[in-house]
Amino acid sequence: MSTGAVGPRRVLFAGLGNVFLGDDGFGVAVAQRLAAEPCPAWARLADYGIRGVHLAYDLMAGYDATVLIDVDQRGDAPGTVRLLEIGSEDRAERRADDGPVLVDPHGMQPQRVLDLLDSCGSAPGRVLLVGCEPADLSERMGLSPPVETAVEVAAELVRQLWAAGHAALAGAAPLPAGLMPGEPIPSVAEDPADPLAVEAASLLDEQVREVRV
Repeated sequence: MSTGAVGPRRVLFAGLGNVFLGDDGFGVAVAQRLAAEPCPAWARLADYGIRGVHLAYDLMAGYDATVLIDVDQRGDAPGTVRLLEIGSEDRAERRADDGPVLVDPHGMQPQRVLDLLDSCGSAPGRVLLVGCEPADLSERMGLSPPVETAVEVAAELVRQLWAAGHAALAGAAPLPAGLMPGEPIPSVAEDPADPLAVEAASLLDEQVREVRV
């Protein structure tokens, strides 16, 4: 599944994960949540699942920026959503630790996809991650309750990235203050009257420190 026109100025939003490993299906669920919504002409939204090689080939075509949507284990409370930036320096340091990239036609982790592109000299452009702390990655279908709630939190974050515009995502203009990569966004109930929901929403409007992985 993919939506949105692909033009000369473009940003890829890639939902990733394995729906048979519990919360690992988070990125797929977010992409599916957004699939029926209007996507900016400069953006492309795609559900890649575990098709990392497919993602690598698509990125080789050239994108100004890539937004990965996936689980991201950092020790936060389950369901916590973060917007992070993955810099080229960080990828180079990790490649030195991990060794050569082996291509697996049945699936590749997103970080290894980026490593493959770097090793081939194909710059993926700016890379952002909409990540969620998982609670359960065991072999089962369905998301845990906190991660299920986090799907809408992440979907709203993607909508705000769409609203920010191509130039901001590609790095040609600054991101709005509330979208600077940084502090965690807790996953809370969607009831707008819930004080925790109000607090979580306010985090999207605060300028926070930049965090790189």
